[in-house]
Amino acid sequence: MNKSVGVIGLGYVGLPLAIEVAKKGISVIGIDIDKSKIEALNSGKTSIEDINIGDLKTLTENGRLEVTSDYSKIVLCDILLVCVPTPLSNERVPDLKPMLAAIRSIAAYLKPKTLVIIESTVATGTTRNTVLPLLEELVNFPANEIEVAYSPERVDPSNKVWSLQNTPKIVSGITQSSKLRAIEFYSNFISEVIECESVEIAETAKLLENSFRFINISFINEFGIFCNALGIDINQVVKAAGTKPYGFMEFYPSIGVGGHCIPVDPIYLSDKARQVGSPIRMIELADQINRDLPSYFVSRAEKKLNGLEGKKILVVGVSYKPNISDVRETPVFNLISALRNKGAQVSWHDDLVKKFNGEESTQLSNNFDLAIIATAHDYLDWSKIGNLPIITSRSSL
Repeated sequence: MNKSVGVIGLGYVGLPLAIEVAKKGISVIGIDIDKSKIEALNSGKTSIEDINIGDLKTLTENGRLEVTSDYSKIVLCDILLVCVPTPLSNERVPDLKPMLAAIRSIAAYLKPKTLVIIESTVATGTTRNTVLPLLEELVNFPANEIEVAYSPERVDPSNKVWSLQNTPKIVSGITQSSKLRAIEFYSNFISEVIECESVEIAETAKLLENSFRFINISFINEFGIFCNALGIDINQVVKAAGTKPYGFMEFYPSIGVGGHCIPVDPIYLSDKARQVGSPIRMIELADQINRDLPSYFVSRAEKKLNGLEGKKILVVGVSYKPNISDVRETPVFNLISALRNKGAQVSWHDDLVKKFNGEESTQLSNNFDLAIIATAHDYLDWSKIGNLPIITSRSSL
């Protein structure tokens, strides 16, 4: 493929994508507005655990991958991949400001027929009704020379089975030309590329994927509360149910959902559903269940210790899932805040996380009144907490 590719946003989605494309011999320009990140990448450093540092160093040193904060480099690119965050605002509504800012910066240097592919998760209709009109307004060439496609990222940090290369990729485009160009591009490094009839189908499929998981996590979390009330070990319940060879998927309870997708994408879907007069009440209920979980675990701690004022509590694991350092949208933050609001003296332990909310990890020990197992990393040595009372989401302890 004799093309130059630009990747806008070098985070958990964009950086692995940029490296994978560059490994295929394609010239890649990675752009990120965070200059400290660019400096680190040019020194062969990144905090993203899934990145092979050897690949990063080799590709930046041999020039196959150039990383910069200079949007003017876009003029050198034939294809642009937009991988910037689409978070929620403080009011918990979809916030497209980062992505739209990137689109505006792209438009200033966009060439006719450069293919712009949106990988960021967006609500149904955003690519056609928001991104395309903004480009049409800002570029200095005819609108019929704008090419836009949509292919939502499916990154699962730390997953050793499903990688960028072997996870099926859904793709569509505003026009047939943009769709076919996007399919051809991704086929260079992804084993299965799946054509969707429209960008709206691709957008909605991504929202469905993560809303499905969100709802199931919420259900199993509430089911876990039920099992705890009965004194039943939910691990054994799920394992027993999992022996059914069809119609059942194993989910295990937690202290809530976290990460860059699962707590966010369903809210994009729910917001869109309300806009069109068809609210998806199950998402709204699932969201409330998960947001209430910290209070549930605080009440369990209060009951176990007969009050929390002045009690020393150790929260074990602060990342949003086991065996990674990623704390994006972790529910542990709200758990710690809720415990402290009750007067508890809270410390946390997580060897994978250097700092969390401005604090450093404490040593794993039994010098506490109670331990709450929030995220159970494989490395944890449970003998270090001895006979300390424990609360965990996965049993009736």
